[in-house]
Amino acid sequence: MGVDSGLPDFRGPEGFWRAYPPYRRLGLRFEELADPEHFDDDPPLAWGFYGHRLALYRATVPHAGFGVLLGWSRRVPTQVFTSNVDGAFQAAGFPDDAVVECHGAIGTLQCTRPCTDATWPADDVEVAIDEDTMRARDPLPTCPRCGAVARPNILMFGDGSWVPGAHAERMAAHRTWLREHSDVAVIELGAGTAVPTVRRHAELASAASGRLVRVNVREPGVRHGRGVGLAAGARDTLLALDELLTDAWA
Repeated sequence: MGVDSGLPDFRGPEGFWRAYPPYRRLGLRFEELADPEHFDDDPPLAWGFYGHRLALYRATVPHAGFGVLLGWSRRVPTQVFTSNVDGAFQAAGFPDDAVVECHGAIGTLQCTRPCTDATWPADDVEVAIDEDTMRARDPLPTCPRCGAVARPNILMFGDGSWVPGAHAERMAAHRTWLREHSDVAVIELGAGTAVPTVRRHAELASAASGRLVRVNVREPGVRHGRGVGLAAGARDTLLALDELLTDAWA
């Protein structure tokens, strides 16, 4: 979904380094940067990466496929389950209570310690970055309660200090919703196997109905009889499906 809005594809070191050449010189991969320990050991390095992503996501306009999904949601009960942290579904018009962000959201901050389970919006946060070194300049975001460095409220690799906050409440409500909609049809968009959180959830959510449409350029495979796999991009597939459904609903 993000790539079709113009965001970089972080798949593999080469994809990540094409988006962020300074990290190639440093030999740092995405998995190494997306590590909460950097916020303790080297906060300017950590905020250089996440501050740049925060600004990038703010400037990104959701593609037309988001509008398709929003239109469907006005016809049938709909929930979004996403591992994307960019807030694009809300930017496209989905209400917060219809979106489960299973890995958190970059637009929300938490304490690095954490001194509290509270989270707060990053709406006023502006992080100045030296793009030659990809290091953030002072001042860095801090916790309003204890003054420690703040971090994005994102579940990172090997993360023992992530604060689920409202995400846990939305997940509980989402599970209740699924129990009430056992005949759900699932449209899975771009969920790969490297971090299979969304892929597994889609399979479980559609297990009773067998109604899974897996849209994935590289990994569209579906177990026999458990759905349909389409080796295609998210935006174009959603627009094509919308044409078919528009005719069906007419």
